[in-house]
Amino acid sequence: MRIIAIEEHFVTPAFVAGPGKVSTEQFRKFRQNGETIVSNLSEVGDARVAEMNAAGVDMQVLSLNSPGVEQCEPAEAVTCARDANDFLAEAIKRHPKRFAGFASLPIQAGDAAVDELDRCIVKLGFKGANINGHTRGQYLDAPAFEPLLARAEKLDAPIYLHPTVPPKAVVDALYSGFSPAVSATFAAGGWGWHIETAVHLMRMVLGGVFDRHPNLQVVVGHLGEGLSFMLPRMNKNFPVQTTKLERSVGEYLRQNVHYTFGGFNFMPTFLNLLLEVGVDRIMFSVDYPYCSMQDSCGFLRHLPVSDPDRARIAHGNAERLLRV
Repeated sequence: MRIIAIEEHFVTPAFVAGPGKVSTEQFRKFRQNGETIVSNLSEVGDARVAEMNAAGVDMQVLSLNSPGVEQCEPAEAVTCARDANDFLAEAIKRHPKRFAGFASLPIQAGDAAVDELDRCIVKLGFKGANINGHTRGQYLDAPAFEPLLARAEKLDAPIYLHPTVPPKAVVDALYSGFSPAVSATFAAGGWGWHIETAVHLMRMVLGGVFDRHPNLQVVVGHLGEGLSFMLPRMNKNFPVQTTKLERSVGEYLRQNVHYTFGGFNFMPTFLNLLLEVGVDRIMFSVDYPYCSMQDSCGFLRHLPVSDPDRARIAHGNAERLLRV
């Protein structure tokens, strides 16, 4: 069975020295295996392919590690995104059957982001774009991002909506007051990342993004960032009479959104997502190097689904959406 993993990360030297410097230092300081994570993020070649072979992963779709370039000044974002995309394109050239790419975009730079998306999809052959949450407090329902969303829809380029730390005012209000390690985890991978991403996607839904761009496709990780659990409740409490949208909330979440594992190898969570959105909307991912390819593949192989459905999750849905 072919296995395609689509939330897998890398860094470049320029990123580690620039926008990724703080997060890299935090990995080393707060995570027990932080040095290994940074080393694995930096390696996009034979060693990573060997690890994929050992786990049985056929392809990784790579994206620049969070926080990406979304919190940079526009000029720095343009330079760093282009450098990251060129770096990734070279890695794909060396292993074209093993790696594919999501573009990093300087979305705070207006037309430059649209141009970079064009270049990455048309010239470099990337499969979509990765956007790391809010951009200096702005979300994708903001009018400033309409040209980028329109171009993504026209190019049939999915957007992977990856978490980032909430805006500082939110962190200060909700996640502060604990030890540095606890506060950092509470605001990020322990809770805040996931709630922030779910809110971001719901802003897109309620802001009419998918009415204006009905063919736009978005991907979220971590088995839906809690959205499937809340889907029936939101569907009930946001009737079209209130939202004035063309479809129900549930229809957007089932027709414009795809969901990946992202290291959430938790069976009850998977089953809830499966029941709410159906097998054709779920795709495999590891969240490498933060999670183990071996463990994630083991979880995939033990899902209580039919073999055809397992194949859809493992590779078929990604092949259809990303054309890999």
